[in-house]
Amino acid sequence: MPHDAFADRVRRTIQRFELLPPGTRAIVALSGGPDSVALVAVLRELAPVCSFTLAGTAHLNHQLRGAASDADEAFCLTLAADWGLPSRTARVDVLALAQAEHRSLEDAARLARYRFLEDAANELGADRIAVGHTRDDQAETLILRLVRGAGPRGLAGIFPRAGRVVRPLIDVERHDILDYLKGAGLGYRLDETNTDVRYARNRIRHELLPILKEKGSGRIVEHLARAAEIFRADADLLDSLAAQAYQRVVQTTCPERRRGDGASLTISRTGLAAEPPALQRRLILMALEAVAPNRFNGFDQVEQVLTLANTTDPWAAVDLPGVRAERQPSGVVLRYRSPGRARRGAEERPVTFSYSLQVPGGVTIPEAGCDITAEAAPAADLPAGIQLRGRGEVAVIDGDGLAGALVVRSRRPGDRFQPLGLGGHKKLQDVFVDHKIAQPNRDRVPVVVDDRDRIVWVAGLALAEDFRVTARTRDVVILKLRPWSKTS
Repeated sequence: MPHDAFADRVRRTIQRFELLPPGTRAIVALSGGPDSVALVAVLRELAPVCSFTLAGTAHLNHQLRGAASDADEAFCLTLAADWGLPSRTARVDVLALAQAEHRSLEDAARLARYRFLEDAANELGADRIAVGHTRDDQAETLILRLVRGAGPRGLAGIFPRAGRVVRPLIDVERHDILDYLKGAGLGYRLDETNTDVRYARNRIRHELLPILKEKGSGRIVEHLARAAEIFRADADLLDSLAAQAYQRVVQTTCPERRRGDGASLTISRTGLAAEPPALQRRLILMALEAVAPNRFNGFDQVEQVLTLANTTDPWAAVDLPGVRAERQPSGVVLRYRSPGRARRGAEERPVTFSYSLQVPGGVTIPEAGCDITAEAAPAADLPAGIQLRGRGEVAVIDGDGLAGALVVRSRRPGDRFQPLGLGGHKKLQDVFVDHKIAQPNRDRVPVVVDDRDRIVWVAGLALAEDFRVTARTRDVVILKLRPWSKTS
């Protein structure tokens, strides 16, 4: 592609996606590689044409390649000085960051890079951060996500703009960039790790795409980029619908700390079930991102949250990247979870409660986010098909031996009882362990006891053998665990 045609293609991309409107200031993420060098050069050329300002360059030394990383940094500083551009540099031990935050090396490098670029943009007074992703990167990303089972949002690939980050080279291919640099007489650095086929992206770049070009279409990169654009339009529509559903289904329970440490969200199970599957998955992804930004949660993690929402066990839980997902009667609660952080912080105090439960009657337990109701009935009138067990949200107990009101309370030290079908007594703590109840949830599980403080039902988990319905039972009490319908 001739020099002028290359610059014109980039200009049209900038204008088509409104990447650098007149009056904006942009910095360029300069790694020293051919893509980023070409990006600085073409933006210097287009700045007066498109009426934006090139405010400088920013280079992060990842400290992964020893002397080669230092040489890249020196090259970028020299290049910026030769062009009279302000520059910002920084060094981050990405390997140590990956280990400290329990991330992959690639994920840690990306996180460190964009943190640095945001800081550099602020220092240089820029409202745009230009990065050098190309059409080849787009094609590689689509294939990589396709083989990993991504949906439309993932297959939309790399967006021309994401917040402050813009990608002016997204419509040009790598061979066009090399031709442009050669014509301009510009040098660049090569990162030898980009040829290491142990990495999935490099295998796609150096092995799969060449085969597809040779055996299929020489325009495969263009065709894949076009497919990503189609997926992007579809994903935008679905995301808009999901955002509306999010307002109906998700409640922010810690509004003063909406993202990161301390964030907590509740996803209504009934609200979630009312949405189409495509929107269910999207709003769950949105909720996971709201609680733990910059942590990868994909299809498998979304399916785990859906499983929690659909299980009959009201106190199940699962750990996801940066998130603890807990099934509670009020819904699926997502809590931020720091890497390596204890499930219960030293500053947290146990949740305690105790409420009287009349028969018939009901009681609200705000600490557990649920109501428990009690209904008396003759044993002969039990609804057909009702299960006489304690697991789930309904329990039927023998009412003949009950005297006075029941009590719904939190667990207490020393609690023991004989679970239904078990030959002996068991500690309540061991029941929680058997059912994999999350430590923070154990204080919130309602325990129904009689007037002698004997455990009748561990709500949703286990019924006591002493209160099982038998052939001799004349009257029963039906206990029901329901999400708290009131607003707190």
